[in-house]
Amino acid sequence: MFEGKKILITGGTGSLGTALTKKLLKTDVETIRIFSRDELKQVEMQSEIKDDRLRFFIGDVRDKERLSRALEDVNIVIHAAALKQMPVAEYNAFEAVKTNIIGTQNIIESCLDKNIETALAIGTDKAVSPVNTYGATKLLMERLFVSANFYKGNHRTKFLCVRYGNVLGSRGSIVPVFSNQIKSGKKITITDPSMTRFTITMKDALELILRSLKNGVGGEVFVPKLHAYRVGDIKDAIIDLTHTKTETEIISIRPGEKIHESLISFDELRNTFENDEDYVIIDKQLQESILKQSSNIKPNSLNNSYSSDKVKILSKEELKQLLSNQKLI
Repeated sequence: MFEGKKILITGGTGSLGTALTKKLLKTDVETIRIFSRDELKQVEMQSEIKDDRLRFFIGDVRDKERLSRALEDVNIVIHAAALKQMPVAEYNAFEAVKTNIIGTQNIIESCLDKNIETALAIGTDKAVSPVNTYGATKLLMERLFVSANFYKGNHRTKFLCVRYGNVLGSRGSIVPVFSNQIKSGKKITITDPSMTRFTITMKDALELILRSLKNGVGGEVFVPKLHAYRVGDIKDAIIDLTHTKTETEIISIRPGEKIHESLISFDELRNTFENDEDYVIIDKQLQESILKQSSNIKPNSLNNSYSSDKVKILSKEELKQLLSNQKLI
């Protein structure tokens, strides 16, 4: 699938971008271009990954001219750049709009100008029935990518999305936060032990992206079939694995934070299909065309919204096994 291809990853120095780069370099890809605005992270990544097929571009998705230059002769774009920290987006809402929405529009228009083959955007569960600025901007990012399939005219570009929650162990997520609090001798700060979150490993996230690039027709939002965990259980699992007796402090829920996360809303169910590994949300206007080209998609079996409190909840022992297998503790 990637033989002789040139791939550009926006936000490529993040946790996902770095892992995806390592995965793609195991294929016969011709070139991978890392597009991000963080000079230090680029230097660190360049030092960590030694491969002649890797290129680094300093740039911001807000800067359409720079983005257009970076996309010369590219075949596939993976759009992972975003302002992702929810409290930061709440306090800097205008900046979140510039990066997550206007930056996405720049990506779409630049991909069309360069006649890119495929562009895939990385979505989030926060975009489902959003109650915060970050989620609202990522919802619009998704809608822009889906709508681009109407907007593109005669251009060949396929615009796709994937949607999932926080990757287990990624920078700023719950596992490294709790682990760092334990290492520094601080109390573990937790909002609500009964709060649930979907669990997805970096390996799962990468496989979802590759499946979507392989199977996507253009206009789909791919959502993986996942289990979930309770925040209190993963805290207890980390404490057991680190053999500590760390105290816990209950803190207030952050602005815009949900008790349970959804990956598909009730209203999206009517446009949701599935295969063995994923749910696939297809815009009503695109369904006839996409279903003709997708042989393994069938109507979904969900009875309600796809929420983290409605799926299998991993036990503490299962979480300990998962954290150990993924070498996150």
